[in-house]
Amino acid sequence: MTFDFSIPTIGLFTDALPSVLASGTDPLAHVLDRESAISEFLGFKVKLSAVSIVLCAAVMLGILLLAAKRISTGKPSEGTSRYLTRGRFSQIVEVFVQGLRDGVLVPLLGKATTTSFLPLLLSLFFFVLALNLVGLIPFGDAQELAFAMGSGGLDGAEQNLIFFGGTATASVSVTAGLALVSLVAMLFQASRELGAKGMFEHMCGGKELLQGPKGMLLVVPIIFVVEVLGLFIKPSALAIRLFANMLAGHTLLATIFMFTAMALKAGGWGLAAPIGVVSIAFAVAISFLELFVAFLQAFVFMFLTAVFIGMMSHGGEHEEHAHAEGHGVPAH
Repeated sequence: MTFDFSIPTIGLFTDALPSVLASGTDPLAHVLDRESAISEFLGFKVKLSAVSIVLCAAVMLGILLLAAKRISTGKPSEGTSRYLTRGRFSQIVEVFVQGLRDGVLVPLLGKATTTSFLPLLLSLFFFVLALNLVGLIPFGDAQELAFAMGSGGLDGAEQNLIFFGGTATASVSVTAGLALVSLVAMLFQASRELGAKGMFEHMCGGKELLQGPKGMLLVVPIIFVVEVLGLFIKPSALAIRLFANMLAGHTLLATIFMFTAMALKAGGWGLAAPIGVVSIAFAVAISFLELFVAFLQAFVFMFLTAVFIGMMSHGGEHEEHAHAEGHGVPAH
């Protein structure tokens, strides 16, 4: 692998651009996961998604630890100012955390269960959000364009000259791994709250059904099979939903840029310029939609994980009843 660090020219830029924009004719080439150039240094294959996971995890860990330090109560010598969150970004993080905890998770799971799973659920939200947002920034395309300008174009042997970039959540292997975390959390909550016997009764339709009329026992095997399948279908739906949404949006963006690349190859800049202006306008609009989807899918993944955890527990329901009865409010 050789690198050319010569000063680029406009001619090199225009020659390399058609081969970079959506690979000319294949929009999926810039969306699907591929091997990273780091593989040649490490001696084994590493996917771009794996690099993104490590980088995003490290960056988010550092950012959130810094935000937590600025949110925490300061020294007594600071007076009343020690209760104020320092920094705009830290204030945004605090708003997200409080909103998700008090507005979503506590009403859904109850205080006790929320306290137990809040670190996991917030970690899922911020991690998925980071992976989605990084995918909106064309790091890979920028590297590919730089290498293409150095070589006058991309050929099959040079298409792995990308160290990091892409949308990790557009890879089903990544979303499946995240869904596996949700499955483990569900099983952990079920074993902790219900125990082995209670979990088996839950999978059979509940104690009321098992101890009810003998004729109803005929439906227990059907319910058990459905519950077992549902135990794996639920996290699978999480993985497919996140993967499909991120893949579809980025494929649409790549397809829009493909029109400019095809026009540039067919008729030069005279044809590509007006098409490019229209493509950029549509791409900007879709990028704002993709930004909304990035936040939405991170929230949906966290929210549904919390819902599935809550389905394995009755603690939140009991807590709400006890709280209502303690204040003289009839539970319902």
